[in-house]
Amino acid sequence: MTLTVGFDLDMTLIDARAGILATYRALTAQTGVHIDAEAAIARLGPPLRVELGHWFPPAQVEDAVRAYRALYGELANQECRLLPGAAAAVAAVRRHGGRVVVVTSKLGRFARAHLDHLGLAVDEVAGDRFGEGKVAALTEYRAGVYVGDHVADARAGRAAGATAVGVATGPCSEAELAAAGADPVLADLTGFPDWLGDRFGLA
Repeated sequence: MTLTVGFDLDMTLIDARAGILATYRALTAQTGVHIDAEAAIARLGPPLRVELGHWFPPAQVEDAVRAYRALYGELANQECRLLPGAAAAVAAVRRHGGRVVVVTSKLGRFARAHLDHLGLAVDEVAGDRFGEGKVAALTEYRAGVYVGDHVADARAGRAAGATAVGVATGPCSEAELAAAGADPVLADLTGFPDWLGDRFGLA
């Protein structure tokens, strides 16, 4: 069976915080509703609606989501960069004949725009997925491994029957990732190629 490895996107493969920060600030300027942009990017992971629900009344959240996405389309790639080891991690999966699937809470079109901008080629993108949505996507693609920076990623990977690999490059600590079921927990993706080779007996 072909090895399939799933990766989360934000703060796992890429750092898009500058564009997200700029978008929240632009949304505040457009709507007049104060958003603590620094606080928002410090807890990346859950769906956009959850974050905007901290700042907008329930009846206004959907309008805020649409406004955010319109702005993000213009600002998304501002200072966007690959995280350490990301390209090597994807290359390691391919070197061993595997497939790479990105499973993210970000909309698929934005995820693909980031990946194209950074020149990181993957086989599939499953966007707008969180929690059970990630479990369904990982199950559909028969992922044997899911790599993410959030406790929800670790839980989704385990629920899908995959090996959950945590990377402490996002809002969750190594201890939090381990407690959520990630094993191993890596400081970042630079250690992933060696782990992958050891885990599957690949040279």
